[in-house]
Amino acid sequence: MNLFHRFFSVRNLLPASGAQGEIPKSSEAYKNLIRIALPSVCEMVFISLMGSIDTMMVGGLGTRAIASVGLVGQPRMLILCLFFALNTGITAVVARRKGQDRQRDASSTLRTSLVNALVLSVFMLILSMFFARPLMRLAGAKPDTIDDAETYFKIVSLALPMNVMSMAICAAQRGIGNTRITMYVNITSNTVNVILNYLLINGIRPFPRLEVRGAAIATAIGMCVGSLLAFISLFHGRKGKGFLYVSIKEGGYFDRESAKAVRKIASSAMLEQLALRFGFFMYARLVADLGTQAYAAHTVCMQFLNLSFTFADGIGVAGTSLVGQMLGRERPDLSHIYGKISQRIALVGGIILASSIALFRYPLVGLFTDDPAVTRLSTRVMLIVALFQPLQMLSVITSGALRGAGDTRFVARVMLLCVAIIRPSVAFLAIRLITRFFTPIYEQINVLSAAETMRFWLSYETPQYALMGAWAASLIDMAIRMSLSMKRFNSGKWHNIKV
Repeated sequence: MNLFHRFFSVRNLLPASGAQGEIPKSSEAYKNLIRIALPSVCEMVFISLMGSIDTMMVGGLGTRAIASVGLVGQPRMLILCLFFALNTGITAVVARRKGQDRQRDASSTLRTSLVNALVLSVFMLILSMFFARPLMRLAGAKPDTIDDAETYFKIVSLALPMNVMSMAICAAQRGIGNTRITMYVNITSNTVNVILNYLLINGIRPFPRLEVRGAAIATAIGMCVGSLLAFISLFHGRKGKGFLYVSIKEGGYFDRESAKAVRKIASSAMLEQLALRFGFFMYARLVADLGTQAYAAHTVCMQFLNLSFTFADGIGVAGTSLVGQMLGRERPDLSHIYGKISQRIALVGGIILASSIALFRYPLVGLFTDDPAVTRLSTRVMLIVALFQPLQMLSVITSGALRGAGDTRFVARVMLLCVAIIRPSVAFLAIRLITRFFTPIYEQINVLSAAETMRFWLSYETPQYALMGAWAASLIDMAIRMSLSMKRFNSGKWHNIKV
């Protein structure tokens, strides 16, 4: 019990500089974080589950359909990286303004960001329509998947302007700690998506059977519904019921000072996003070259990695918000405490998730596919996914706290090193070494007339171990990323960053 108390005690979480004022009780501090984190965790986990259900529904169409939809993921994230960077700036700046009790400036930040998001999203939409097929080829689409992948990408891209404005509003709401609103928005959006998936993929009367095209239409409509709900949430502020509002009477929709504050953080966040998207894109491209079955198995395993990421991201939202708000009140000691509390919760949650994934990997994979080859590939990789859990959760939450403090430049450098350089480089080496090891064996046994079953085994085992090698490379990346982020957080160098 004494060890438990020391692990969770707020007094033991203070920075080296010590307390700079009154410190809340441990129970109060944890309640403050959980109050913001709980709706966000529910939102993120629900979104992940809905995404998994989406993949299950598409999986009913076969392995090719899973691979086609999975190929769209990284090109779409590449298009969205500009807006993710913008949202990082919005959350950090709005959180500071909340801590400083500057409501008008917080709302001005949101209005200005919405104008930027709309203009940029229309431009990116045009690019998406023109370069959809080349992007799918670059992502590794094969002749049997490129048509479906292009169709899905184009339809989902049509909802881009609505989607990014919804993201901007939710980023601002998270900055003030209003995670309940973002939970309602995203849960409703994803519920609409899943219902329409059921109706349009399978052609439930009176709806036509549209298969992959139907899944894309459902996703686009769900995004539009979420955007409408996000805008409705701003009317509470206009009536005095919320902190954020949109009003043209207070200086118009664009404010240079607000734009400058967001750009200061978003510029470094943009470097981070480019590093992330480049690294993930190249990594996904390497996996796609292993074949349709290997990429389908990779897509299935990513569902469970995304689940832990969303859980960590939900807690990280609370950490980001409270770190920014406490720095706005000029209480870096409390910022440090709330960041540490987030890490404690992440570690416990990561261990529980790792155990669950390792123990129940067979029935979990069975929810997505009944293809024996894909199942065998997936269950092997799931052991690596289990090892990911505590590392990823600590990395996500610590990086989120640093972003909330405005320390986006350091986070960007870490992502550039780990995701853009280490992950694809080590994955490339692992795949090449494993492939070269198996190829001579295959050629030697292929000469034998009685080696039919052995040839099948080798043709299958090569991508299996190559895929595991690629995932091991990403595990190395995550371990280094987590170590560097936690070292930076513990140093306290982010305490004096001005926004």
